[in-house]
Amino acid sequence: MFDAPQTIRIDRRKFLAAGAALVAAGVLPRSALALAGPHTFKHGTFDVTVVSDGTFQMPLEIVNKEAKPEDLRALLGLAADAKTITAEFSPVLVKSGSDMILFDTGNGPGREGAGLLADSLKTAGIDPGSITKVIYTHAHPDHLWGTLKDGKPVFANASHHVAETEWNFWTNPDLASKMPEGMRDMLKATQAQLAGIKDKVAMFKPGAEVVSGVNVIDTAGHTPGHVSFELAGGDGLILTGDAITVPQVFFAHPEWAFGFDADGAAAGKSRKMLLDMAASGKKLMLGYHWPYPGLGRAEAKDGAFAYVPA
Repeated sequence: MFDAPQTIRIDRRKFLAAGAALVAAGVLPRSALALAGPHTFKHGTFDVTVVSDGTFQMPLEIVNKEAKPEDLRALLGLAADAKTITAEFSPVLVKSGSDMILFDTGNGPGREGAGLLADSLKTAGIDPGSITKVIYTHAHPDHLWGTLKDGKPVFANASHHVAETEWNFWTNPDLASKMPEGMRDMLKATQAQLAGIKDKVAMFKPGAEVVSGVNVIDTAGHTPGHVSFELAGGDGLILTGDAITVPQVFFAHPEWAFGFDADGAAAGKSRKMLLDMAASGKKLMLGYHWPYPGLGRAEAKDGAFAYVPA
């Protein structure tokens, strides 16, 4: 189940990248990008399904602003003139007993090549009304803005679970005055998403068991309250969120800052801790932006780590 042939992964990535361009040109409907299909596997007592919210072209300077472009291209196996990489948006569904749990809600409408979660859920045979819990790694737009549609919760029957530090940071009424002017529209939209679920929210803290068998790991740095999750069973399965965004780069250089990290030094410490945990415990990892379906392992190598797609 974990060992899908490399050719299948590559074909799907090419399909999504080409499909996004055709969607933008009006040749294909937006639902076409969800046709690559969900990836389902068993982990312990959990049924896990990775679904697609689409892809985006990430500029190399966002991956890391200090690294030389040629060094990034070498790590990523890119052509000498490449300026972007294709990154995924991959929310995760976990079936546990009577609970159907969704980790992160994707982008929502408006982003080219993305906002495909509803189509992917339909392809997977999942009715949004059957989802009982929505759990967030953090509140950046590509993980949160699929929460509401026309001002109402998309997952109307679900409780919504957010790390207390993350909630308090983004809902602070004074935050806008502390942010650059260019980020204030984003903040306004994020606060509207959170306000729309305020009556459905349950808070949690790192170290808690957010549901039975799902433990919260403190991976602050990308955002002040960013968390990852470990699912019990076998050696463990870690959902990394954006603690590790580009595995080919940040396994080898966990100390490097990602372009959207709020606190690069703290994020680097969180990455190193998470990779140490995964490598020493031989744990499976699942990354939101990693090559689909986002499964991989960390192996200690030369004082850092090697990324091994699973």
